Amino acid sequence: MYPMPMLQVDHVSRNYNIAGSPEKFCVFENVSLKVDEGEFVTVIGHSGCGKSTLLNIIAGIDKSDTGCVLLRGKAVQGPGIDRMVVFQNFALMPWLTVYQNVRLSVEAAFPDWTEKQLDGHTRRYLEMVSLEGAENKRPAALSGGMRQRCGLARAFAAKPPVMLLDEPFAQIDALTRGVIQDELIRMWNETRVTIFMVTHDVDEAILLSDRIILMSPGPAAAIARTVDIPIERPRSRRSIIEDQRYYALRNDIIRFLENRQEEKTA
Repeated sequence: MYPMPMLQVDHVSRNYNIAGSPEKFCVFENVSLKVDEGEFVTVIGHSGCGKSTLLNIIAGIDKSDTGCVLLRGKAVQGPGIDRMVVFQNFALMPWLTVYQNVRLSVEAAFPDWTEKQLDGHTRRYLEMVSLEGAENKRPAALSGGMRQRCGLARAFAAKPPVMLLDEPFAQIDALTRGVIQDELIRMWNETRVTIFMVTHDVDEAILLSDRIILMSPGPAAAIARTVDIPIERPRSRRSIIEDQRYYALRNDIIRFLENRQEEKTA
């Protein structure tokens, strides 16, 4: 028997009502995919294809019109600590300090831990994202990069079976983005948590992913193709640009997306 996937999206569709009309707008339809335990899978597609909507359905924040999402074989019924989300807009509690934001998820995940365990675990994950010294600052006093570091620490510290990343580096400058990508790789290598990420960035997807799922343009988007990343780990931004397979993958994905967009608008 094949092992059960950590995450399974089974024939999921999402429609929205059109104001003043009996018709519905179909974002995507009949989407099915599987993500194995410890796998890093990224979804890429044009704006409007429903990438973030799909992630929200997996997170339990939104509901599908057809199909279901299974986590370890059990249907997802709503949000849960077993699926931590890192949003592009950081989504930190503005009235809490960096330490308190991270500790909040630790307390939710490990309610039976002692004060010493909670404190030590929280500080360990702050150190992993280089936020030691900023523990007592509130989000308003942080740069975008520091806020997202806090978001990553909060998510990883809960030790969820699945991490959901919704374009987590979209609002961060290019230089800082590269540093935090390296930190994400390091944390994933250490924890091997299952990650499902949405991004527009092809280079980012190749650097981070085991597989890339390509969505067709919306409306009525669908999974058009899956690309395996054969570049060995560990990877770094410097090492992949010296690998000829990187350029072949990048050109293939960009060409595919451009061709599908042209077909949609023709």
